[in-house]
Amino acid sequence: MKKLGVAVIGTGFWGRNHARVFKELEETELLAVCDVDAERAKNVANQFGVKAYTNVGKLLKRKDIEAVSNCVWSLNLARETLKALKTGKHVLVEKPMATNVKQAEKLLEAAKKEKLHLTVGFLMRFIPGIQHMKNAIEDKTIGNLVCATAKRVSEWPERIGDVGVVKDTAIHDIDIIRYLFTEEPIAVYAKTGNMKHKKFEDYAQIMLTFEGGKSAFIESNWLTPYKTRTLVVTGSKAIMKLDYITQELTVEDAKETIQPRYPWQEPLKLELRHFANCILKREKPLITGMDGLKALQIAEAALKSSKIGKVVKLQ
Repeated sequence: MKKLGVAVIGTGFWGRNHARVFKELEETELLAVCDVDAERAKNVANQFGVKAYTNVGKLLKRKDIEAVSNCVWSLNLARETLKALKTGKHVLVEKPMATNVKQAEKLLEAAKKEKLHLTVGFLMRFIPGIQHMKNAIEDKTIGNLVCATAKRVSEWPERIGDVGVVKDTAIHDIDIIRYLFTEEPIAVYAKTGNMKHKKFEDYAQIMLTFEGGKSAFIESNWLTPYKTRTLVVTGSKAIMKLDYITQELTVEDAKETIQPRYPWQEPLKLELRHFANCILKREKPLITGMDGLKALQIAEAALKSSKIGKVVKLQ
């Protein structure tokens, strides 16, 4: 079977994980890694037996590299993704994809022009419980969808420094809500603030409203002393609760509480295998560049709502 030649740009904590998974997958051949920190790039390259680069341009000149994972800091995501697209590489760019909506739009234009696959690292969609929820909503197993509540809280992550909690953390839940509801919110109201960080918000409460009265609530912060990652979806006949960390799903209706059983799977491995197969086998992508753009638009609307203290309507 033909393998997809891949490289990882940015070898911090998450980039190292991308490199590891690409090395493990049958569908991919990890060829190189790149980081502005020469020592870090060398360490990761040596770990996986590939070539290290500190200059992205030199890496992108290699014709055997067909696709890249972009795991650099948020402020540089759009710049490095645009470079890769313009040299003919397919790209998986980590969230939030870009610093702002204008940058994200340029990435979509470039990918369309070059006829390349562009996807965004919304890892949560690959957790089996989310797929179970999606099917239950579509089949109306839980009745009519009423609302969803997401909680993503933990202590302050020292590595964060270029975006706030809305674009770094809450954006995962914004994407999941869009995915499960299969429609766009019509308005957003949010409250954000900062307790431990002077430049960016470190807590946020976001409410999204949809046609027909449906709604979603998202709580994110870097203040809580222990890590919680949960999603509750309420239907007219049942309630589903997912713990992202354990991947345990609970379904409660008027008669019983059940826990569907399926083997734990590493979401990153599922995500990167799917990325490779979208290119090798032309599989239909679960996540597109447009999904990244839409989530970023909603995140920016939430920040605007908090700033002006009013509901922001979405087009």
